[in-house]
Amino acid sequence: MQLTSCLVWAGALVGSVVFDSETGFTFSEFKVAYSLTANIAFRVAVPAAAQSGQPYDVVYQVVVPNQVGWAGIAFGGSMTYNPLLVGWANGQQTQTSTRWATAHSQPTIYNQATLQKLTTGNRVNGTHWQFTGKCTGCTSWANRSGGKTTLNPKGTNRLALVISNSKPQQPSNPSSNLVMHENPIYWSQSFTEGSNANFDELVRKNGGTVTSGNSTSETPTSETPSSGTPQ
Repeated sequence: MQLTSCLVWAGALVGSVVFDSETGFTFSEFKVAYSLTANIAFRVAVPAAAQSGQPYDVVYQVVVPNQVGWAGIAFGGSMTYNPLLVGWANGQQTQTSTRWATAHSQPTIYNQATLQKLTTGNRVNGTHWQFTGKCTGCTSWANRSGGKTTLNPKGTNRLALVISNSKPQQPSNPSSNLVMHENPIYWSQSFTEGSNANFDELVRKNGGTVTSGNSTSETPTSETPSSGTPQ
């Protein structure tokens, strides 16, 4: 995707583990200060039964200040040749889709990944917008060399965040062309810290469908509550 001038971020990246009482998921969280008073947070939950080298579903939660037009998470930590999860607010609703780019140009819809919006954890209010859902196909993909890249559920993975302060061209259309974004922010995030033994149970509880097995049910042990807005 094409870049504009470098965004001046207000603070460093911070990683933590949060328990979201609304959805019941334990998330691995990374957040970055967008301004002196607002953060952007990316949270990921994974099945405890997920195995290294094998594809698995993830539940994602992204919290973004209202000043941001759209935000995207690159699961491979690059702007090209990996799934890009994008989202934005449209009135009181959120729109999401997955994209794929092979050059620094407009990304196309990525049909090898399926998003399912959960019935909880999605909102637009006076300060921020938040989208929560399940992705099938975001953790494993065909890479540029023709092999397969799979994110490690038992370790850390390199991710990237991009934002634009301008809305997509057609905000009501989840397939809308995107406006150029600022320079990316990169980090390594622990997926282990977002492990959930009762992942499938929580997906069902939040209105999702299960596509991978994880039948055990244990109570999440994280002590840090999540109120939606990153602190």
